Amino acid sequence: MTKEKAQILDQEGIRRSLTRIAHEIIERNKGTGNLVLIGIRRRGVPLAERLAERIKDIEGSSVPVGTLDITLYRDDLTTMAYQPLVRSTEVPFSVSGKTVVLVDDVIYTGRTIRAALDAVIDLGRPRVIQLAVLIDRGHRELPIRPDYVGKNVPTSRKEEALVKLNEIDGEERVIILELPD
Repeated sequence: MTKEKAQILDQEGIRRSLTRIAHEIIERNKGTGNLVLIGIRRRGVPLAERLAERIKDIEGSSVPVGTLDITLYRDDLTTMAYQPLVRSTEVPFSVSGKTVVLVDDVIYTGRTIRAALDAVIDLGRPRVIQLAVLIDRGHRELPIRPDYVGKNVPTSRKEEALVKLNEIDGEERVIILELPD
């Protein structure tokens, strides 16, 4: 049975982290020209939408937001015991020549991001792809590093970082769960 070990961020901590990431994205890219955000289903989508709101508040200009479903790009698809639910990818703009910021809630092994990179490349040829995550918990299996991190949370492999967002979970916090042996 999993048990909650610690709360890492509360609602205010998540808000502050996203505000800081928005400022970093604007600063690194010298504004919002040619910038698009793409959230990775599931919790990356509301995070991308929130980042777009923060960027608009700061810069006064809107940034397009898309939704990426990476289910069919996963490298563990053939090992899944259940039939995966494929949802739609909704990127209503061209990524060619753009600065694409992929947004996800937690980065762990890097495999989700590798799948997302493949999915974005299938949509076109971006000028550059950057990565923003709320939580980096370490334990990378692939050479992938986020450009923007809300919080680094060193975890053991017997722990899980769980992001809960109002839009999906009806609550707002980041917790560490202790997994059973």
